[in-house]
Amino acid sequence: MSSTEAKYRVILVDDEPIILRSLKAAIPWEELNLEIAGEARNGEQALQLVRETSPHMVISDIRMPGQDGISLMKEVLSENPQRLFIFISGYGEFEYAREALREGAFDYLLKPIDHDELIEMILRAKRHLNRQQENDKLLHSVQVLSLLARERLFAEFIEGNQSPLQHMRWLENSELEQGYFMAVVQLDHFLKLNEQWPMDEKRLWLFAIRNIVSEWSLNQGGLTTFPFHSGEWVILFPNTLSDRKESLGKDLIGQIKTNTKLSCSVGFSRSKIGIDQLNEAYQSAVEALYQRFYSGEEGVYVYSKSEETYSASNVKYPTQLEEALLECVRTLDRQQMLYLFDEIKSYLEQQALTKEQAERMIVELTIVLYRQFEGMNLMLEWSMEGLLQELYASSTLNEMIAVLKKCFGQWIMESKENYSRGDVQAVIAKATSYIMHNYHKDLSIEEVCELAELSISHFCMLFKQETGYTFLEYLTQCRIEKAKFILQNTNVKVYQVAPLVGYQDPRYFSQVFKKITGKTPSEYREEAG
Repeated sequence: MSSTEAKYRVILVDDEPIILRSLKAAIPWEELNLEIAGEARNGEQALQLVRETSPHMVISDIRMPGQDGISLMKEVLSENPQRLFIFISGYGEFEYAREALREGAFDYLLKPIDHDELIEMILRAKRHLNRQQENDKLLHSVQVLSLLARERLFAEFIEGNQSPLQHMRWLENSELEQGYFMAVVQLDHFLKLNEQWPMDEKRLWLFAIRNIVSEWSLNQGGLTTFPFHSGEWVILFPNTLSDRKESLGKDLIGQIKTNTKLSCSVGFSRSKIGIDQLNEAYQSAVEALYQRFYSGEEGVYVYSKSEETYSASNVKYPTQLEEALLECVRTLDRQQMLYLFDEIKSYLEQQALTKEQAERMIVELTIVLYRQFEGMNLMLEWSMEGLLQELYASSTLNEMIAVLKKCFGQWIMESKENYSRGDVQAVIAKATSYIMHNYHKDLSIEEVCELAELSISHFCMLFKQETGYTFLEYLTQCRIEKAKFILQNTNVKVYQVAPLVGYQDPRYFSQVFKKITGKTPSEYREEAG
């Protein structure tokens, strides 16, 4: 018997004490890995006992004074239909026994009791409970995986990456087609908090806030909630709540402050329709949050149409130049970044913006670039507040561009120094070693990134550069190599190999194995043997 097999609770119900004593003594409960949770002499006592002990199985006489076994079963199953009933019935009670089966009893046994037959019946009931438990676990796993995959899908669309995930469109929530708006929740002063919190404490704080935000969102009618960047959460609301943005934001800020003493700000996007507009929704919510850097306070910020342009002549924000600058941060390309700052300067001069308009555009660009550094975990002792003060102190466009060149240029050089070739190799070696020792577990990229102390995007870039593989490709190769070794050198059954190398589904394992090796596990073993 497996040491990890569940221990199920049983209650015995009979109005005859001698039968209760016989059942307790004649059945090897401990050997069967079952626990007698209690005994009852009638249906009323049994019902109370069921509610107190939550048994998995009830073995009961079918005819008792007061509430009989069938009415007891109906009441118990109405509260939990997964409990199993085995009835003991006299010869003259066959019609009762047949009715009990129709009403959902697992089985019945005629008196006088044949204990061997009862043991066989109990073993069948146990196998049924085991299957039931496995099905529940599988269903829970599928629900969790579906939720995680849906969050991942939404996150990819928010990032603007649509094509790689077209095969996951089945996870899309049709509610988004009815119209929605996005709230982006950001912890205030997160950079300072991030420096103060040890890793375990940070994980607890972020977990606690996610629970608060998720529960609050559910109560308010939100469509979905998930963390996006560290210290940031995304909530999607149906358009029917769009006139409540201010009150929703204030209520959420109050909930987080009451429960954690931490302050946050909430930015609301314009209304959108469809999953393809998640990226635009996110951008408008984050742009709304830029106002926080002018007010310097926590608050609720709602995107308005007046913020789409910078003047009456509809001067557009230089989105393409911003994306090129973000790529410079991602690749730590200082030379190209300095060139692009000159391009920004030329663009602003051509538009003949006022100082206030140019300043606003530069501040927004600065915040976006700063967030990219922060997201890559490249921040040193750099202060957003200090940088903005330098920008505000500049009296000309030339001075403002010079501040950007000096600060961001210096940060890229320092980042390169802090991530020398040797450091990168050491970090990736640490990650690959961790994968080699934990490939058999349910290993996530988030877990490895936390070990490497890198953001997911930065880790993926460095990992691919160093190993030539994506994280998933490397993990899969590692698992298949281990599986090949097991198949060659042991007699472990093929279906048992899967969980040994990190796959819970043997069929999926076989599919992956054949895709990598060109052979099924059985074919590989035969040829290797």
